[in-house]
Amino acid sequence: MEKYDLVIIGAGPSGYAAAMRAIDFRKRVLLIERQRIGGTGVTNGALSSKTWWELSREVATLRGHVSRYNLTAPEVNYREIQSEVQKAVAERKGLLTNHMELLKQSTYSEYLNFKEGNARLLNEHEIEIENNGGKETVHAEYIILATGSRPRKLDHLPIDEKIVLTSDGIEQLDDFPESMVIVGAGVIGCEYATIFSGFGKTKVNLIDKGDRILPFEDEDVVDVIESNMEAKGVLIHRNSKLTKMEIVDGRVQYELEYTDGKTEIFNVEKALISIGRIPNYENLGLEEIGVEIDARGIKDDDTQTSVPNIYAVGDITADIALVNVGELEGRYAVERIFGQPKRKLVYENISTIMFLHPEVAGVGLNEIRAKEQGTDYKVASLRYDTIPRAIAQRDTQGFIKLLVTNDENMKILGMRVVGQHASSAIQAVALLISMDKGIEELAECVHPHPSIIEGIQECVRMLFGKSLFKPGAFGDHMRCATCHDGVYEDIEF
Repeated sequence: MEKYDLVIIGAGPSGYAAAMRAIDFRKRVLLIERQRIGGTGVTNGALSSKTWWELSREVATLRGHVSRYNLTAPEVNYREIQSEVQKAVAERKGLLTNHMELLKQSTYSEYLNFKEGNARLLNEHEIEIENNGGKETVHAEYIILATGSRPRKLDHLPIDEKIVLTSDGIEQLDDFPESMVIVGAGVIGCEYATIFSGFGKTKVNLIDKGDRILPFEDEDVVDVIESNMEAKGVLIHRNSKLTKMEIVDGRVQYELEYTDGKTEIFNVEKALISIGRIPNYENLGLEEIGVEIDARGIKDDDTQTSVPNIYAVGDITADIALVNVGELEGRYAVERIFGQPKRKLVYENISTIMFLHPEVAGVGLNEIRAKEQGTDYKVASLRYDTIPRAIAQRDTQGFIKLLVTNDENMKILGMRVVGQHASSAIQAVALLISMDKGIEELAECVHPHPSIIEGIQECVRMLFGKSLFKPGAFGDHMRCATCHDGVYEDIEF
């Protein structure tokens, strides 16, 4: 029986990151994957969907440019777009696979091994691997579970991955559907609504059980996204409940019931079910050996499960299901096992991007969350039409919003950026949150000009009462206020 210091089950973002961090400690590591290197982080997930988004954005931008000069945009070919996405996925998979092959030829060759197959825990130290009908058992001092997640399905929906699809099947279509309904108005559903409406080939309907999409985001963020979706022809079914869905003559027929009791029937070509994801922990033998599990996933304490030598990272746990979080957890778990982390794993400074139109980047608290926690705060908000870079780009839709503590320290609570280059504007603030710092460091920082991040500096200066533009004079372009017990009061300088 082969013996390893660490066996990692799952070679998605968190498992792969854990393996690479473990060999830094010169530990003997076995990485097991049953399906595909990179997991959902590459295929049918983060990389592939964002490649679709980038191509959709380019097409929408091109259409806008040619219409400005009274020209006709070229026809979009689905197969060509699909091929480009597949090339991106293959490129990333190849990079990960080639990296492991090169490691075998380097000084790390004795530390890393990789096996394909289905893994099952026989006890807290032994793992059975099944592949092509054969079985073998390996021994591990420590185990990291990184088996990811899959799309959530509902029994009453006829999901066949051909007409009614999840994110696993949506990218395998033969052509752009002429119409589509998306069930679920969270991040994934809204991203796919943005993608398909952006190509201009599909009439998209989006089912939202509440009165607005993205219910976890602030109203000013949602207003921008909703208006852009509707401008591209997206029909948002607000305050609606899906009561029936069936496949009729090769198409999707669905019935909605609204909060006022009214019902309505629609017919579209395809349906995408986007109602969240569930962790992959079945058939791993976890419950038999005492690993505690609940409906949200494996229970863990700072990545350690109820069995002391077994750790869990990524989507299989109840934490935030993001690639960057999974990688962070994978590396952190290894450091807990073989070293000493410099600090406890925290999630308050996790940066996120929503690939919508325009893109939305965020870190820390938004106003909804701050109010839920009963946190008083100061807020400064600045529209893109006051930022020179946005004016130069001829795209001034969007804003920057900064939340700080409502005291003299003005420690950063969170930030949201909506608009072009949103993701590039977030990291410095994320660093300050992790350092538990205030905003003074940003006030006099010299940013490159022209750049979107100059808007962050202007928000900071607004909070200090020394901004270039004054909130009291500039109306809706900027806002500076305090929020105490959920009540706003404008700050006057």
